[in-house]
Amino acid sequence: QVHLAEAGGGLVQPGGSLTLACAASGISVSRYAMAWYRQAPGKQRVLVADISSSSTITYADFVKGRFTISKNEAKNVVILQMNSLEPEDTAVYFCNANHLDSYWGPGIQVTVAS
Repeated sequence: QVHLAEAGGGLVQPGGSLTLACAASGISVSRYAMAWYRQAPGKQRVLVADISSSSTITYADFVKGRFTISKNEAKNVVILQMNSLEPEDTAVYFCNANHLDSYWGPGIQVTVAS
């Protein structure tokens, strides 16, 4: 059974940083395309960043230069380092694993406010 669990969300002031982690079980992050999406209230879920099985990385324009995605294959974890956070980054962040099937974590709240 596949399980994705996000951790590391919370409340942070504008300009601050947070590190999100997605712990995977039942799959190997080395074989899946792993991604972070986010969904703000009243808006659609959008891609934030993804990292392929071969570690090719893409970022949404709105996070380029601020967010970094990485994976630790030994720990089977995908990390999203978020710096210079803005109120517009407030959203529920979801971990996604995609190969032949697609799996989602339950999501974790990130709130950027002073």
